[in-house]
Amino acid sequence: MKRRTPLPMATPAVTVSGLAAGALLCSAALAGVAAQVSFERLVNADDEPHNWFTYSGNYASHRFSALDRIHRGNVGDLKVIWAYQMSGGLIETTPVVVDGVMYVTEPPSNVSALDARTGRRLWHWSANVPASTKNIGFPRVNRGVAILDETVFVGTLDARLVALDARSGSVRWEVDVADNDLGFSITLAPLALDGKVIVGMSGAEAGANGFIDAYDAETGELLWRTYTIPSPGEPGSETWGGDSWEHGGGSTWLTGSYDPELDLLYWPTGNPAPDWNGDARPGDNLYTNCILALDPDTGEMQWYFQYTPHDTHDWDATEIQVLVDAEWEGEPRKLLVTANRNAFYYVLDRETGEFLHGVEYSKQTWAEGLDENGRPIVIPGTEPTEEGNLVWPSLQGSANWFSPSYSPDTGLFYQATRIMGAIYYKAEVEYEPGQPFLGGGEQALSGDDASGAVKALDVLTGELRWEFPLLSPPWAGVMATRGGLVFGGSNEGNIFALDAETGEALWDFQAGAGVRTNPMSFEVDGEQRVATAAGGVLWVFGLP
Repeated sequence: MKRRTPLPMATPAVTVSGLAAGALLCSAALAGVAAQVSFERLVNADDEPHNWFTYSGNYASHRFSALDRIHRGNVGDLKVIWAYQMSGGLIETTPVVVDGVMYVTEPPSNVSALDARTGRRLWHWSANVPASTKNIGFPRVNRGVAILDETVFVGTLDARLVALDARSGSVRWEVDVADNDLGFSITLAPLALDGKVIVGMSGAEAGANGFIDAYDAETGELLWRTYTIPSPGEPGSETWGGDSWEHGGGSTWLTGSYDPELDLLYWPTGNPAPDWNGDARPGDNLYTNCILALDPDTGEMQWYFQYTPHDTHDWDATEIQVLVDAEWEGEPRKLLVTANRNAFYYVLDRETGEFLHGVEYSKQTWAEGLDENGRPIVIPGTEPTEEGNLVWPSLQGSANWFSPSYSPDTGLFYQATRIMGAIYYKAEVEYEPGQPFLGGGEQALSGDDASGAVKALDVLTGELRWEFPLLSPPWAGVMATRGGLVFGGSNEGNIFALDAETGEALWDFQAGAGVRTNPMSFEVDGEQRVATAAGGVLWVFGLP
């Protein structure tokens, strides 16, 4: 496995674009930041449910709130407490909340700090992303920030990583991670660990080979880089025919998970390139469509598991990987579970990568099932063709970037599920730097032929416990709470709460625009709040 360590230099800055004047800040709102968000606090995030420290709520990526002031009995009384109008564009951010201050990203890569009590803006930093910035195969979005000590970290659409002072928004350092002219971009929320910040890349649709980087949180120095596509002679290189590895893709565009006890970082990877024509890349095409377990200090791979070998349907395996400690066949086991884009639910041993269980959780027509090692048993004739071939799921998959949730109270895994097929086409393609490298396309089904659902699955077996139907395939994630609720949203503009045990609808709010983000929860002044975005507005709800 290739691991290189080029050293881009951090660029210091002392000014902030936008409303960064420190004198304008609300000192009371920012007082808690002085305590610093130490690595220890991040490890023990579950002990501070009033805060939401990371993109997925905790390192295990549960997206579960232990707050219970809003519960089954009173959720029907929820009302809007405040709303924040963002700049134009799609909103896919998950706010981070620390001691009364909320940090959000706005399209395409800007950052704002808000008073979590009122929504009043405290400071704003503009990434000044050029209009010419490329985004090949994905929209111009950003999914959030990371915070460590007194620094907020954000990736930009033009592939920079920037460290901002949490109090003022002033730039502490900035590095150029990759060349956007080749198709590289950053849309994910970084992950902050002990003294380092981890970031992944988009770019496979331009034939840009993916990697995972770790940067020194204080200086911006590149500590390690792990590529997802092996060079000739490296382990896994035998899974690439000819020189196809040179533009093999394998993006790393969604936030990973971390186990502090095992000290292992889990990072998911995306599709091989070209997307729909696999003729020129015979083999399994490692390490695309994988989960990689990495040593966070060196980037060295400890194990991997590939969900969809030799993918020709653009089924990135970048879905959120959820870490669960549970009893498995009578013994305590450290597990990793995920609902994959390919319509199968997986249970792995997260110490070793051993496949333990897998089952179909949504409609699919490409595989008879999984073998004893978790490898799909592919049905012949399901590849893309020049004439077109109808296969479920569509390239957007049964799951995608939006987050699932795991409730330790119910033992259920909640997944917003897309139920959609597509006609897949194959075409010839030549690599051209900075241009789409797709090898085909798809025509997705729509109307009555496409739908969605929030599904509750047994976390160990993937067995369906209940489902809440949606009119169209969703682009919004879910969050479970200790109040026995599951929050979600729909393309039709409904923000809703379901009973976590039964799926019964208990509350909804019509936001007037599609919901395309993940809900989260926090507490200020002893009052629980639930936040999610719809259209260009971040809505924050609470009890009267």
